[in-house]
Amino acid sequence: MNLLPLIGGVVILAGGMLLTFIVWFYFSPKHLQVGYAPKQPVPYSHRLHAGELGIDCRYCHYSVENSAEAAIPSTQTCMGCHSAIKTGSARLEPVRESWKTGKPIEWVRVHKVADHAYFDHSVHVSAGVGCVSCHGRIDQMEVVRLDKPLSMGWCLDCHRNPGPNLRPPDQVTNMRWKPEAGWVANVQAVHPPEHCSGCHR
Repeated sequence: MNLLPLIGGVVILAGGMLLTFIVWFYFSPKHLQVGYAPKQPVPYSHRLHAGELGIDCRYCHYSVENSAEAAIPSTQTCMGCHSAIKTGSARLEPVRESWKTGKPIEWVRVHKVADHAYFDHSVHVSAGVGCVSCHGRIDQMEVVRLDKPLSMGWCLDCHRNPGPNLRPPDQVTNMRWKPEAGWVANVQAVHPPEHCSGCHR
C-alpha cells in the first residue's frame, strides 16, 4: 500500500507524456489534413481524366496561370466532352441535371489554405513549381485527397529551398516529369518570401 502513490504517480506521469505526444504528433496540421478526401457530388476520376486520358490540368483549372485561384470547372467545361461522350452514364446524371437547370455543381473543396494566409497559384506556376509538388500525383488518384499538409512549416520549407520543386515552366502540369541529367533549376531567379507579410497580408 505504501507504493501505491508512487505507482499512481508514475502511471499518471507516463499517461500524461503519452497523451502529450499523441496530441502533439497526430493533432498537428500535418496529420489533421493529409488524407482528407471528401465525397464529391459527381464521382469524377482524376486517374482516368488526367492519368489515362492525359487531359492537361489547365483544361479544367483554366485560371491557374493568371489568377490566385485555380478555377473549379463549370458544367459547361464538363459538357464540352460529355455532350458527346458517355451521354447516358448514370454517374454523369448530376452534370446533365446541372446543364438542364443552370444550377452549378456544388463541388467540395479539397485543397484550402487557411483564411489568414494569402496564396497565389499564378505566381507559383510562373516560377515553375509543379502541380505535383503541392497536390501529389493527382493523375493516380481515383478520389482526390489532400496529399501534402499545406501547413505554414511545410510552405516555409519550400520557400527556404525551392530548388527541388522547380521545373521548366512548360513542364509544370506534367506529373511524370523527372529532371534530366545536368538540369539545374534557376533558383537565383526565384525569391520566395520568408517574412510574415509574404503570406499574411
